[in-house]
Amino acid sequence: MPRAIESSPPTANLLLEEITHRVNNEFTAAIGMLSLTAARSLNNEVRAALVPAIEHLHNHARVLRALQMPAKDQFIDAAKYVRELCEAISLSKLRVHDVELIFVEHQLTLRAEQSWRLGMILFELVTNASRHAFGRGRGRGVIQIELLKSGDWVKCCVTDNGSAANKWQPGRGTKIIRSLVQSLGGEITQRFGIHGSIAMMSFPYVSYAHSIQIHLAQNEPDGSRRN
Repeated sequence: MPRAIESSPPTANLLLEEITHRVNNEFTAAIGMLSLTAARSLNNEVRAALVPAIEHLHNHARVLRALQMPAKDQFIDAAKYVRELCEAISLSKLRVHDVELIFVEHQLTLRAEQSWRLGMILFELVTNASRHAFGRGRGRGVIQIELLKSGDWVKCCVTDNGSAANKWQPGRGTKIIRSLVQSLGGEITQRFGIHGSIAMMSFPYVSYAHSIQIHLAQNEPDGSRRN
């Protein structure tokens, strides 16, 4: 009998890339179907109703693209990346609930993978705040993000003017946040209260020059290393 072909199990990164690719395709298909339906409809009310639905899907697809794992771990403008992510989250999640998302921007360059992990953390923090901190009768909601370099550390502060429930318990989102922060070699503290919440996060900053030194050291033949 012929021997079964052995195959290596797919890596977690490969699976994540494939899932993201497929979800992107599904969004594209859904947007295309609604757009075609709107174009073919002879009913003005139907076309008018489909336009915001198409826009809503576009905004969610924009968030998904921003949170897509980078193909190359090169240095990028982290402030620009976070600003674009905030704009996408605002349009897709917060605007309909009258919650304003403010990004206090400072110049910062990070590796693409660091920025991606940071983006995932911020997405979870903002989503949790919009879900738990705001409700009817609490006035206009405001969430603020500030990201900056401080010495050898990158610091990020997320605050809101909402009111956390007295019996709020950390869930899956909180576990994801802490796992991502640990993967950056950082730490995070969170405080919740009736007048607002705050999350303070920090992780080591690695400059481009330092990154090159690490890369050269990791790829240096053992025989050429100095004692």
